[in-house]
Amino acid sequence: MYVRRLELVDFRSYPRCVVEFEPGCSVLVGPNGVGKTNLVEALGYVSTLDSHRVATDAPLVRAGATSAVIRSEIVHEHRSLSVELAIEPGKANRARLGGSPVRRARDVLGALRMVLFAPEDLALVRGDPAERRNYLDHLLVARQPRYAGVRADYERVLKQRNALLRTAYLARKTGAGTRDLSTLDVWDVHLASHGAELLAARLELCAALGPHIAKAYDAVAAGRGRAGIAYRSRVPIEPADRESLSAALSAALVESRPSEVERGMTLVGPHRDDLLLTLGELPAKGYASHGESWSMALALRLAAYELLRTEGIEPVLALDDVFAELDAGRRERLAELVGSAGQLLITCAVAEDVPAALRGARYEVSEGEVHRA
Repeated sequence: MYVRRLELVDFRSYPRCVVEFEPGCSVLVGPNGVGKTNLVEALGYVSTLDSHRVATDAPLVRAGATSAVIRSEIVHEHRSLSVELAIEPGKANRARLGGSPVRRARDVLGALRMVLFAPEDLALVRGDPAERRNYLDHLLVARQPRYAGVRADYERVLKQRNALLRTAYLARKTGAGTRDLSTLDVWDVHLASHGAELLAARLELCAALGPHIAKAYDAVAAGRGRAGIAYRSRVPIEPADRESLSAALSAALVESRPSEVERGMTLVGPHRDDLLLTLGELPAKGYASHGESWSMALALRLAAYELLRTEGIEPVLALDDVFAELDAGRRERLAELVGSAGQLLITCAVAEDVPAALRGARYEVSEGEVHRA
């Protein structure tokens, strides 16, 4: 799989931009702040419908414009597929696949499989649990796009359940009396069902990722520590089949209901879970040095990339401003790990930061423009 063409209209800093890519390695070079990251961010958005830099769509639209458009042409197994996304903050995004409109934007997920590593990925190690949950869920969808629907169903039920709890909480706080919470039982059934499906998939994914994370960290850090991953939930996760997990979620919801009514929110479920990342016997968060945190974050992305490859998916790999943060040894080891990628996109401010083995096609990026060197 590789991206042959990317066109941006009013996306970030680009009024309009067209870039033609090839398989193999492509290096995007330019000073900081000229828009290199915007290019890989746009492709990441096609892959996940999320930005790795911001939580909302509004910053993706160029100042003064009302919408942005991303058009991409993706080649997979000698077949070309076009994907177009129209981003309109405050409205549902519109999408076209193969030139035809699709009912939901998420129907384009799976057209481009991509793994992107960026400086923001330090949050996978040092940040909030939501960062690690998103890492898992995006990888779930890359493996099997149907999990975008599972995730959406769970979030829809969670939103409805939280709204009911919040209404009751506010009524009690303002002296407006009590609210009928009998429908919570119905939402509990749906939450347990959708939550169990999502939870079972996450657990299976963690098990599959474990060996790849250990191997990637060992390679990047040159054997200086053993990296591990474990899933953490307030719900018993053994056994990990859907029926058992659904029963465990149902029981946990019953047990936590008094606290949930008191606080006005859902306190158990996959939306509250976390990943425990370890180096040796210690958790990486709070104990890892800056260099170790970088290596762990990089290992998480490389593990995702290798897992997809072992399952017959050849994703696009993007490294955004990575080499400047690595010492010479880590640069060379990373180059060895990614040199065989079907398509590798690298952004950098200084071309010499990129190991010689990865200096393929070169693109010069300036304010609003990209030119093949």
